[in-house]
Amino acid sequence: MRSPRRLRWIAIPTALGVALALAGCTQQQLRGFLPGEPGITNHTDDVTGLWVTSWIILLGVGLLVWGLIIWTAVVYRRRKGQTGLPVQLRYNMPIEIFYTIVPLILVLGFFAFTARDQAKIEAPTANPDVEIQVFGKRWAWDFNYLNVGPNGDGVHYSGVQAQEIDTAPFIDYDQLPVLYLPVGKSVSIDIESRDVVHSFWVPDFLYKKDMIPGHTNHMYFTPLKEGTYMGKCAELCGEYHSLMLFQVKVVSESEYEAYIQSLVDQGQTGIRGPEYNTNTNQPGTEAPTGNE
Repeated sequence: MRSPRRLRWIAIPTALGVALALAGCTQQQLRGFLPGEPGITNHTDDVTGLWVTSWIILLGVGLLVWGLIIWTAVVYRRRKGQTGLPVQLRYNMPIEIFYTIVPLILVLGFFAFTARDQAKIEAPTANPDVEIQVFGKRWAWDFNYLNVGPNGDGVHYSGVQAQEIDTAPFIDYDQLPVLYLPVGKSVSIDIESRDVVHSFWVPDFLYKKDMIPGHTNHMYFTPLKEGTYMGKCAELCGEYHSLMLFQVKVVSESEYEAYIQSLVDQGQTGIRGPEYNTNTNQPGTEAPTGNE
């Protein structure tokens, strides 16, 4: 009867301590210290749930393993007057089976839930409300808004790399390239590179995609909260990689349409496509010979 009582006196304070610790957590801590806020896009809460749940399970496994190690070290320590080696056990099939099956279940579980959420995030949107083409280039961004403007030929915005200034925050944010998105509208983004490998990353959206020369990647999501979100290149791409910044402004539909019209008024109609790529050695292209 002593063992169950001891376990009870250990389990109750532990459970109360865990409950109090969780009750005292801030929203940021409950979200696993991820950037942004809940519900910025239709995918961010799924990513947060997968991240936080995984850490809770892994911390539980860690506490169990650490506890067993400490308990074994204390209970089976060499005591005064003891000599020689303790009894040696060559095999213990139940423990070996346990240590094989439990990690296998954890790995399969992590894989299954990750594959489920990734399939949901990567699922193409059949008829997106907004179609955009993003080109990464050293060290800035080009944004093509497709199927809008005169005759639906699209409009474009061509950005420059972040401009440094002498005073904090040492970046002129007013000159950063800006990608406009309408709130509550489904968005499809084709992601391409004009030169080397880049990566399109908006930390608050909790997702990123590599931009690979000669290959088009895709992102599908719906922004749900208006605001300005910082973006950056997440792939080391050269000397001014750290200045390859941009902003995403999620605005109302009327503001979005006004911005598209402003590009039309500035004469930025049509799109700036692959013909502006500076990498002339991409797959499907022929390098000039010495006789040409």
